[in-house]
Amino acid sequence: MAEKLLEIKDLRVVYQTDLETVRAVNGISLTIDRQETLGLVGETGAGKTTTALSILRLLPDRIGRIESGEILFEEQVDTDAEGNPVYERTDILKKTPLQMRAIRGERIAMIFQDPMTSLNPVMTVGDQIYEALELHNTQNKSKEELNARVDEMLELVSIPAARRSEYPHQFSGGMKQRVVIAMALACDPELLIADEPTTALDVTIQAQVLAMIAELKERLKTSMLLITHDLGVVAQTCDKVAIMYAGEIIEHGTVEDIFGGKLHHPYTMGLFGSIPDMNEDSDRLNPIVGLMPDPTDLPKGCKFHPRCPHCMEKCKTECPPVYENGTHRICCHLVVEQAKEVRP
Repeated sequence: MAEKLLEIKDLRVVYQTDLETVRAVNGISLTIDRQETLGLVGETGAGKTTTALSILRLLPDRIGRIESGEILFEEQVDTDAEGNPVYERTDILKKTPLQMRAIRGERIAMIFQDPMTSLNPVMTVGDQIYEALELHNTQNKSKEELNARVDEMLELVSIPAARRSEYPHQFSGGMKQRVVIAMALACDPELLIADEPTTALDVTIQAQVLAMIAELKERLKTSMLLITHDLGVVAQTCDKVAIMYAGEIIEHGTVEDIFGGKLHHPYTMGLFGSIPDMNEDSDRLNPIVGLMPDPTDLPKGCKFHPRCPHCMEKCKTECPPVYENGTHRICCHLVVEQAKEVRP
């Protein structure tokens, strides 16, 4: 049985201002096992980045607020008589700011979406990686050892160590993202959160960066939460997939469930329909009609019903039930009815 590293239970997050309340995450539950990659997929505004920031407790001060839920993370608390690590699951939301500083970077690291704004422009890239190592130097390594680790991390992401004294503006977008990845992996974190790590890069560099992330993940035996819009990336790199819409997980399962299953949420079908078919000639793509609902005024019932081509009356007023088939879970009235029809 797989060992859980991170478990999110009924997480609800709001952004509160003087004018309105934005309901960004509405009761999601997820698990990530050790050495597993979970793909979190959805449109802009679905709540993917808010979920990632909640895990690291990096929501904006005074505005972002976690209303309820638990984020359980397995931490090493001791060693047994034989020197083996002893783990204990603790709630990240109950940690003090000082305790969270020890977790960020060392236990859980994040690759942010835009490499152009993720680096300090007045510090060399070597100093920025060194700073991360110095802040988490629990083994009291010498300055020489830390500098050797900086060189090692740069070489690991295919950047010559001789360039450690250069500044971010001297690197291309793809090279900046490699530096950000080196910073994130410098302390050998157990969980890596990659928030659309290739969005700002061209297609060729995207493929290189994704291949490198996958290789490093396997080499360092790291778990990963990959946030992306690209189902092709998900199929290539992920073990499990969660489809997110309006702050809710509407479909969840293994890659085989999502890409090979017979039943799917209409939103998932819309995402697949938006992908161009290389075997057919078409003048236009088939986008999902409409826009993501306003998070300050979410519709009742199923949040997708205003855009759903299969909308029924009960979809407008009743929260959808959950269809389960092994590891595959779908929140949809239509799917539950379809499942009843195909049963013998």
